[in-house]
Amino acid sequence: MTNLTIHTAQNVNLNYKVVNIGERLLAFLIDLFIFFAYLYVWSLVMESLGYAVSDNWTLNGLGQLFLLPIMFYSFFMHIAFQGQTLGKMALRIKVVKADGRPAEWSDFMIRWLMRVVDIWMFAGSVGFLFIIFSDKNQRLGDLAAGTVVISTKHKVQLNNTILEEVSAAYVPVYPQVINLTDKDVRLIKETFQLALKSQDYVTLRMLREKVEQILETNAPVNDREYIEIVLKDYNYLTFNM
Repeated sequence: MTNLTIHTAQNVNLNYKVVNIGERLLAFLIDLFIFFAYLYVWSLVMESLGYAVSDNWTLNGLGQLFLLPIMFYSFFMHIAFQGQTLGKMALRIKVVKADGRPAEWSDFMIRWLMRVVDIWMFAGSVGFLFIIFSDKNQRLGDLAAGTVVISTKHKVQLNNTILEEVSAAYVPVYPQVINLTDKDVRLIKETFQLALKSQDYVTLRMLREKVEQILETNAPVNDREYIEIVLKDYNYLTFNM
């Protein structure tokens, strides 16, 4: 299994699975079905127009116009839905930069143009071989654009990291929490969550006393509220530094 690690601004590593050839192929087949379904509807429309429009030039022009959405389907869908087509949405996968940043329209254009070589020119063999043998399961278009396709099925929850939900209007209570490290805060949060889950109030009390000793505080709040304030203060202050 290949993983992509995204390092956030708060020094948290988020790991995503880089999808394999099977998931990419299935997403492509879903998009291909949409492609042929559109062509079928297009043929019916053109057949109906053939009875109403006698000018062949006008008819051919309308036919080419109606083909534009499906010709640019992949390119515009990736831009509009941040790296996803309908097939990718169904499989819950998306295109991002190789370093984890969101891909830009120019990246999607490169990938779209390279589909000629990757998929259409050699019946998909070029793209298939590149995905199989590249380190991050990248087709030629991905390598040219510097992108990868990742799975969004297993999103990292806030309670699995040191992150806390803090509003922009939040006012920190203990500014000295900035002297803590990410490792300290991670240990505090993990111990806090375990104590709450097992209703171990003795451990919760010991944790609070230890943190108060480090921060040199004497807060007039209960143990749970104190630790929650410390976690929020740390997140707010480190994010807004």
